Amino acid sequence: MAGRASLGRDFGWLWAAYAAGTLGTWIAFNAFPLLAITVLHEGAAEVAALAAVGAAVGAAVAVPLGPWVEFRRKRPVMIAMDLARGAALLSVAAAYALDRLSFVQLLAVSVVVAAADITFGAASGAFLKTLLRPEDRLVAQARFESTTWTATVLGPPLGSGLVALLGPVAVVLADALSYLLSAAGIRAIRGREPRPETAREKRPPLRAGDLLAGWRHILAHPLLRPLFLNTVLVNGLIMATAPLLAVLMLGPLGFAPWQYGLAFAVPCVGGLVGSRLARPLVARHGRHRVLLTSGVLRACWPVGLVLVHPGTTGLLLVMVVEFALITCSAVFAPVLAAHRLDVTATDRVVRTLTAWSVTTKASVAALTALWGLLAAAVGPRAAIGLAGVVLLATPLLLPRGEPAEVTAGVG
Repeated sequence: MAGRASLGRDFGWLWAAYAAGTLGTWIAFNAFPLLAITVLHEGAAEVAALAAVGAAVGAAVAVPLGPWVEFRRKRPVMIAMDLARGAALLSVAAAYALDRLSFVQLLAVSVVVAAADITFGAASGAFLKTLLRPEDRLVAQARFESTTWTATVLGPPLGSGLVALLGPVAVVLADALSYLLSAAGIRAIRGREPRPETAREKRPPLRAGDLLAGWRHILAHPLLRPLFLNTVLVNGLIMATAPLLAVLMLGPLGFAPWQYGLAFAVPCVGGLVGSRLARPLVARHGRHRVLLTSGVLRACWPVGLVLVHPGTTGLLLVMVVEFALITCSAVFAPVLAAHRLDVTATDRVVRTLTAWSVTTKASVAALTALWGLLAAAVGPRAAIGLAGVVLLATPLLLPRGEPAEVTAGVG
């Protein structure tokens, strides 16, 4: 990775913990739907509810946790979230072994995992802000981004092998183990985390207004607001077309499942490329120009998916579009993440990241449902094309001119 050879031992443990948890997540990709279908013999409606309701309720549960976490040390919270996820997943394996697994349990565990995911991510962002100097945060975020895409490439094939050898519960156990390893890695960090200044004061009980503090900060901030609106819409539209493209490729176009998997596995290499380019591009062109350029470019590619057709050239078309999209997104994401930490005051980071994550997940769910209805009316190809056209307009939401530096949150 470009940049300093080392960000210190403590960051090394944090990075290792992140890698373990991320790889486990991708090894267990689609494990719950697989259990619901193959073990519980549930139908399409139940499987869809498992994905949608679990994420939505988990996001709602995470909202009040943001203000609570904000004024506490973040490492114990991160360890607790890892242990909660690990214990919840182990309960699924235990119920499976005892032949007591139920759909209600899968739904409850999906809620716990979703809420813990959001809370862990927000706490880890706040912890990273106190752990590293401002000039090192982009390097760290780029390493996280590279790790995410590496896990995306390696995890699903490893998970498929485990399922083939040992059954679907094996990947659930692997995911649970990954969270326990993550907790151990965070526990190994030696540096003493400072107690939040606001925690030393006697704080009034949690009020309803505290739950909205993250959104208020984002929407009032001249730099975060346009980036937030752009990111939420872009992520939602891209994810909304994923199931429609699967229906189109595996249905009318006649691609085999292995071809469909290949079409999305190979382009993930673009995530490694983009994450490695992020820091040198910022060093050469500046953060604002890189955010604007990569934000514009990532919106230009998905409209090309409307041209997908049978055969090798159609498969190559999908690979090229996805590679370009992922590369641009992998440049944009770590720069945005570092920028967001820099312009957010330390005592607002958790609530800001929680609000950002909750809104992103809600937009993905809402737009996926909307585009599913649209595809039912006009067909998947037309719906994919419309999403691509709307994406072409999303750069209008990005900040245009070079903004004055906002230093209140830096440090």
